[in-house]
Amino acid sequence: MDALNAARRILEARRTEVGVASLLILDGPAEGARRLVFADGTAEGDVGDSDLAAALDDLGARLVTGELAAGRRGRDAGTHQVDAPAGGPVQVYAEVYLPPATLLIVGAGHLALPLSRLGHLLGYRITILDDRPAFARGERFPDADDVRLVDFQAPFAGVEVRRTTHVLLVTRGHQYDYECLRRLLLLDEPPEYVGMIGSRRRVRATFHQLREEGIAVETLERVRAPVGLDLGAETPEEIAVAVAAELVLFRRGGSGRPLVEVEGVARRFFGESDAG
Repeated sequence: MDALNAARRILEARRTEVGVASLLILDGPAEGARRLVFADGTAEGDVGDSDLAAALDDLGARLVTGELAAGRRGRDAGTHQVDAPAGGPVQVYAEVYLPPATLLIVGAGHLALPLSRLGHLLGYRITILDDRPAFARGERFPDADDVRLVDFQAPFAGVEVRRTTHVLLVTRGHQYDYECLRRLLLLDEPPEYVGMIGSRRRVRATFHQLREEGIAVETLERVRAPVGLDLGAETPEEIAVAVAAELVLFRRGGSGRPLVEVEGVARRFFGESDAG
């Protein structure tokens, strides 16, 4: 399989929301051959050896599964060694391509507008939910892929919520936060990232109700509430930046500290003795 056809198949897989690992053989008799391994268990690309193909399929499946399980954190490219019984060890360059992560924004008020814009810039597939016809309109959210009018008594009816879905609860009232969060946490596989806007009092009231429903404290501790990094944000746009920063932190990993503190360039270059 040449690079052009591989690129076409990878784009098709992204459109159909299927993860794929691209494996390029770097040495040995099959040098230059490429195999694509899809998250649905299928594979494409002739490498001239059934044992080598099986070894590549195993590597590709592990890489795709690992990236999905990591919530799209970690590196998506690198060199790996594959042991093929007939030809011995082979070096393989692997790249993993995953479908866009979904950002589910529950509530279509003022904060949802900048959240949708920033989420789109970060590469998310954006879905907006609200129960108000005047707010749940596609023209209000040009960056969103899907805007739905829902009933907050069953907000996720017909909406696919996966473990890797990133959910932001920015509804207009405590009762809606409670109902939405309760339904999310009772799923067989709750989303790994659930963030909820709100004051300390609002969050405490929601958590108290959920504890009375039997939700474990350990489960509640995984909810990011109040959501976002501590930036001193006040306006909807600033709050959206703080939330987007936390999304990046969750997806990519990091300390959340200012880079000037992490790198300490001046101190490393000039030393403590030159500080004055």
